[in-house]
Amino acid sequence: MAVTFVLYAHATRRGKFAVWEELLDELELRGDEQLLDLGCGRGAVLLAGARRLPKGRAVGVDLWRGVDQSGNAQSATSRNAQAEGVHSRVELRTGDLRDVPFSEGEFDVVLSSLAIHNIKDVEGRRRAVAEAVRVLRPGGRLVIVDIGRSVPLYGDILGALPVSGLGVRSLGWRMWWGGPWMRTRVVTASRTVG
Repeated sequence: MAVTFVLYAHATRRGKFAVWEELLDELELRGDEQLLDLGCGRGAVLLAGARRLPKGRAVGVDLWRGVDQSGNAQSATSRNAQAEGVHSRVELRTGDLRDVPFSEGEFDVVLSSLAIHNIKDVEGRRRAVAEAVRVLRPGGRLVIVDIGRSVPLYGDILGALPVSGLGVRSLGWRMWWGGPWMRTRVVTASRTVG
C-alpha cells in the first residue's frame, strides 16, 4: 500500500509535469501556434503550453465539473494563468469535448490530458477524438494522454480519420497512478494535408 501511495503521489506532484514537458518538447513549437487543451481542468498542461507560445494563443475548454477533478473551476484556472504570467495569451471556454465550440482547422496543436476517459460511453469518446481532429489544421498535431482501456480505442478511432503518423506508447513509471495496472499512455498523430 505504501508503494502504491508513493507512486500516486509522485505521478500527481512531479511525474505528470516532467512527462508533459517532454511531450511539449517533442512538438518543437515555434511560439506562434494556436493550441487547444481539451478538458484543461486547473490548467497544468494548458499553462505549460502557453509558456511556450509568446506570440501564440492557448485555449482551454472544460465543463468545469468537480467530479472529474477536485477544485475544477474556471476561476481556479484563470488564477493559475495569472500566477504563471500567461493570462494574456490564455482563453478559457466552457464546452463539451464531444462538440467543441470551434471552427474546423482552427488549431495547430490539440492536447488532452487525462480527460477523455471521463466520458462514460464509447460513442461519446469517439466523438471527442473526432472533434479533436476536426479542429486541427492540416499538418496540425494531436497529443492525447490518458489511462484505462480507452487508449487503444483512441488509436482505432484515429485510424479511420484523416491523420498520419499515428503512434501509441506508454509514458512509463512516472505516470503510474498507483502501479503498473494504472499506466498512462500517449496517442499522437498529425492531421493529413489535403
